Formats: sequence, structure tokens, C-alpha cells
Amino acid sequence: MDRTEPQLLCSVDGGVATVVISHPAKRNAMTAAMWRSLPGLLERLAADPAVRVLVLTGAGDTFCAGADISTLRESAGDAQALAVAAEEALAAFPRPTLAAVRGYCVGGGSQLAAACDLRFAQEGALFGVTPAKLGIVYPSSSTRRLVALVGPAAAKHLLFSGELIDTERALRTGLVDEVLPAGGLDERVSAYAAVLASRSQLTQAAAKEFAAGRQDRDAYWTGQAQGSGDTAEGVAAFLERRAPHFTYTTAPTG
Repeated sequence: MDRTEPQLLCSVDGGVATVVISHPAKRNAMTAAMWRSLPGLLERLAADPAVRVLVLTGAGDTFCAGADISTLRESAGDAQALAVAAEEALAAFPRPTLAAVRGYCVGGGSQLAAACDLRFAQEGALFGVTPAKLGIVYPSSSTRRLVALVGPAAAKHLLFSGELIDTERALRTGLVDEVLPAGGLDERVSAYAAVLASRSQLTQAAAKEFAAGRQDRDAYWTGQAQGSGDTAEGVAAFLERRAPHFTYTTAPTG
């Protein structure tokens, strides 16, 4: 496999799937083919019961510099539709998702990071939502997701100006959840992903739906809890002072 070609790389280890955005020639900018391939890749990972957590990151010292602008010459609307479909597929992934960000996280890269459940960044990373620099209307779904993360005023600052912000401001506004010193990102993400992989998928899946605003699934999740065995295992493990072994596995679709 030619690692210099634009592509999405994927590996699974210890219940953690790692998807790497790799396009070294253009700071990991997403091509149309990469946008198009992400939903299918996520679908395959969601169908794998061994996958308990998903980590999205970029190759080298950059997360993702956005969409490959050369693809916008053909049809900005088509390119945006592909990006939105990929973003929505990532947001709908049934297990916890974590973006590990270093370097530039701009444009389409910020869309992907925002679609993850959590975002960890290395000091020095830069974030930007840049459609105003290109005269592009940012998708309504992406705008709502950004507003939910950082609030209306911070979202408007990012969208109106297209300016890049540093990790200090990103942390303050809620765009990122943790900032790590240089050299500490991979270790922290690996350790945190291992923690998530050890926890109950039942709890995580229900929390993910409820946090997204689903208000019609209480009965469903009550039934899942009653039939899962996770609650009994968690209580028993606590009383016996041992690590729990949770067995509930989320379905690819809810």
C-alpha cells in the first residue's frame, strides 16, 4: 500500500479502532474519494463487535486541513454533500468516538472533529471553520453541531471570520475537551480509549442517544438494560472488588 496516496487507514487493537486521515501532500485534506469512503468504513467498524471505541486522527503532525479545494472547482455542492454525509455517519457511530488532534484542524477537519463525541488536542493545534473564506454556506446540520459545542457567540466568531483559534481558546469555548503537552497526546488518548473500552456499552450507547436529544427511547433502553446482564455484572463486580466484564454489544444501528 502506497502511504503517500490520499486514503483513510484503519486498524483495530484491544477493542479500539483507529482511523487515520492520510494525505501527506496536502496536510491530510479530504478528497472526494476519502469523503465517499468514510461512511462505508464506519459501517464495517460498527458491525464488528470487537470494536468498542473509535479514534479518529491524522497522519503525521496534522489532523486535517479541510477538504481538498481542487475538488470544489467541479461542484462545491456535491463536495459539501459528501462531507455532510461523512460527518453524519461519524456522529451516528454507535460507540464512543474520540478525535485526537495535532496541528491543523480546519474546515472539513473541524467538521469531522466536531462530529466525534470527544476531542483531545496537542498544544499548538489550530482550529478553524473557514467557509467565509470561500463564499460557501456552511451546512445547517454542521452549524447546529458547532453551536451545541461552543455556543452561539463562539460559533458565530468562527463562522463569520474564518479565523484560526489556538488550543487555549478551543478549550475555553468547549471545542476541545483536553489539551495535552507535546508528546503526550498519543499516550493520553490510548489510555482514555482503553478506559472507554472497559466500560459498559449499554451505558455509553444510551447516554450517546440521550445527549443527542433523543426523547423517545427511554422504554427501549430500559428493556435493553433488563435483558443485558450488564447491570448485574457491574453491581457484582463492585461488591466483589474486581473489574467488571461487560458483555452488552450495541447494534450497528439504533
